[in-house]
Amino acid sequence: MTQEQYYSIEEVSITLKVAYLTVYRWIKSGKLRSFKAGKQYRISKEDLTNFIDNRPKK
Repeated sequence: MTQEQYYSIEEVSITLKVAYLTVYRWIKSGKLRSFKAGKQYRISKEDLTNFIDNRPKK
């Protein structure tokens, strides 16, 4: 059995070098999939990888 890895908004913002609010807006707009655990959002490693891979390149 493999254990899935989940990230908080803060961890994602640090990883992607963007503001906390930017990640929150991506979640609210539906660009980044997440789920709410209590009062906190969690993003799975798979969803984060898909988001990164599908972002427009600069």
